[in-house]
Amino acid sequence: MGKIIFYEGSNFQGRSYECSADCPDTYSYFNCCNSIRVTGGHWVGYEKPYYMGYQYILGRGEYPNFHHWMGFNSCMRSCQMFSPYRGAYRMRIYNRPEMYGHMMEFTDDCPNVYDRFGYHGIYSCNCMEGYWIFYEHPNYRGRQYFLRPGEYRACSEWGCMNPMIGSFRRMRSSLM
Repeated sequence: MGKIIFYEGSNFQGRSYECSADCPDTYSYFNCCNSIRVTGGHWVGYEKPYYMGYQYILGRGEYPNFHHWMGFNSCMRSCQMFSPYRGAYRMRIYNRPEMYGHMMEFTDDCPNVYDRFGYHGIYSCNCMEGYWIFYEHPNYRGRQYFLRPGEYRACSEWGCMNPMIGSFRRMRSSLM
């Protein structure tokens, strides 16, 4: 059973809200989120209601302030739980929209997209197996984008307005 607890104050202080299922809008439960405790499950938190805005991948553990989940502010307005994945991982990335242009297939993590792919932008991708996380900067830093299996014909389909992805990795239970 997955559970995430949001706290208005840093270091797990102040009003709290416990959640054990997807929540499209947390506004009625708390005003801001300055710390989080995940006691079970794997979660994606979103800065805006209805699973929009910045995305934050949250695994079991404690996050005493928003910097610990690589947050840009104290807004956490929706969340989704996802099942752990234990199968193979496979993804193709492209340097053009609509899955055109130079293509490269990956089955493992990539700490620096430019070093391995030769391009600065990922304009489209096909996540054939497994969950993946794209990061804005190399070495798994910056904004995060959670990708489920499926075709993403433009970067806007994974919630990004800029195709510059610096790194990506497989979403595995060991990361949590």
